[in-house]
Amino acid sequence: MATLAVDVRNASPMHLDARFDCAAGEMVALVGPSGSGKTSLLRAVAGLLRGRTLRGRVAVGDEVWFDSERGIALAPQQRRAGLVFQHYALFPHLTALQNVAIACRRAEPPDCRELFARLGLGGLEHRRPAQLSGGQQQRVALARALAGEPRVLLLDEPFSAVDAPARQALYHELASLRQSLSTPMVLVTHDLSEARRLADRVVIVDGGASLQSGPPAQVFASPRNARVAELVGIQNHFRGRFHKHEPGWARLSWGESAEVALRVLDKERIPDGSSVTWVIAGEGVDLLAEAAGQENAIRCDIAEQLALGETSLCTLRPHGLPGEQVTLNPATAQLRSLGARVGGTLWLRIAPEAIHIMPVKNQAT
Repeated sequence: MATLAVDVRNASPMHLDARFDCAAGEMVALVGPSGSGKTSLLRAVAGLLRGRTLRGRVAVGDEVWFDSERGIALAPQQRRAGLVFQHYALFPHLTALQNVAIACRRAEPPDCRELFARLGLGGLEHRRPAQLSGGQQQRVALARALAGEPRVLLLDEPFSAVDAPARQALYHELASLRQSLSTPMVLVTHDLSEARRLADRVVIVDGGASLQSGPPAQVFASPRNARVAELVGIQNHFRGRFHKHEPGWARLSWGESAEVALRVLDKERIPDGSSVTWVIAGEGVDLLAEAAGQENAIRCDIAEQLALGETSLCTLRPHGLPGEQVTLNPATAQLRSLGARVGGTLWLRIAPEAIHIMPVKNQAT
């Protein structure tokens, strides 16, 4: 199978200026808030988004589905894109088998029955959609998308309409299915944990534009700019000033305070004295009862502490930094062992490699 390559621009009704690719057997998640253009991108790939303002190119290997410069715009039925809709879009008057058979390229029931067996739908062939659970309907919709032997599989928030147990089962089904598929798969989701769990790569989408792409762990820990940091749900986002210190290392002034400075890595990308924004990767943060004199350790007041089962919401106010606060989700048992309480204090220690620094554009240094 070949790689899906997408580069599309559109003026209206939905602004688009995005590009991404998806290799054979890879799952790429388009991640962004509602109205960010994720579904419009999927529709552009499938051929459902059309108009005189649409520009760019969509291709699967050497097979060009859309090329505005060459005047190529294949109809949806010519593109062999399997599309799973958020709300299934099954025909209510047809049985599950009939819904799937519609998409079978060879239209032979044995082929469809094989799909039913692969997706755990054996024995449900003759039920209508109303007689199926949400998870079963979603499996039928997935079977229908696969029945057409698609060159690309497109999943538009396919798990959002099912309950948590069914969603977990569908995750497992999709993971198993991927073992036997060599088809590019594009998943639209606004659920960051879902993207982290399922996708090989994520593309952060906002305002119809692709802002950053890469492996989920890399993108979520190292956002390209402040907007990406916001979209991937990073709570601890601060301003500061970057000062080169010694080869490979720098000092980061937290806010405009010269009193609180952190030792950070210098990757030779930011000039000395630059105004920056920075974020903290939660896995590189420690809470300690005592850490005086240790590197990157700051004494904090506990402003809020809410138990949420196994984890807690903890808000800290660093000493010497009026107006700043750090929000963490430590284990409830850890806070208990530290004797933490609202009004008390803890030490916050931040590993240098857990600090990701971003330059401020159009700054005056």
